[in-house]
Amino acid sequence: MKEKTDYASLSLGKSVDYPEAYDPAQLQGISRAIGRQNLAFQLLPVTGSDLWNAYELSWLNASGKPQVACAQFEFPFDSPNMIESKSFKLYLNSFNQTRFDSAAAVEQVLKVDLAAVAGSKVSVNLYAPEEWQKTLQVQRPVGRCLDDLEVPELAAEPNAGLLSFSDVKGSEKYYSNLFRSRCPVTGQPDWATVEVEISGNLPEPEALLGYLLSYRNNDEFHEQCVERIFADIAELAKPEKLTVYARYTRRGGLDINPLRSTHEERRPFSRLPRQ
Repeated sequence: MKEKTDYASLSLGKSVDYPEAYDPAQLQGISRAIGRQNLAFQLLPVTGSDLWNAYELSWLNASGKPQVACAQFEFPFDSPNMIESKSFKLYLNSFNQTRFDSAAAVEQVLKVDLAAVAGSKVSVNLYAPEEWQKTLQVQRPVGRCLDDLEVPELAAEPNAGLLSFSDVKGSEKYYSNLFRSRCPVTGQPDWATVEVEISGNLPEPEALLGYLLSYRNNDEFHEQCVERIFADIAELAKPEKLTVYARYTRRGGLDINPLRSTHEERRPFSRLPRQ
């Protein structure tokens, strides 16, 4: 059973004033080590990243005219800190009434500020409205959908013992749209499509779905849930290759897509229909 963590210092779950001017002090980091302290996280080689998509970015140009863009931010999995999502939203909103000389200037400021809090280099890309149709294309997940399978009564919390694996070896892709976890501070539900790709001993599909559904009342951040899934499968199956990718729905104009893998640092962006 995982330990409870005190996040009392975060803005999350509190009533706050929205900043009226650019304010990098709004950003708050959360140590990745907190979520990893009880995980068997190094049984397999692990890499990956957290891809954030922002749909509500705006600022003023040099003459004071509003500008808008969508933005993508990629944080490496081994950065010391995650970015807390509400603080990220407040920070991005602080750009709304602030003048910048160009979109390139906004992009550079974002890179510097986010890297300072994450503790590592961060990739930032801004997309103007004329680029949205090409960049933000909607696609379906690939693989075997688990959602029509029957499972026993839902477990009260994540338990690796719910997983089971056959003696059949192969490579397979699975996904479920039924995943839900909860914010560890507010208790609000977080919805996602979770994709699991595995090479080696294949999981029993019903058991994999039951395990994913056991996160329904689990209080962890998005990135922590994905790392727990990756670690549990790695510990039990010891697969040749493994990727776990969660595609969370947006909140406050942001969606978060954590990927943990034995061999993939990142994937080309594709937006699911409900994102």
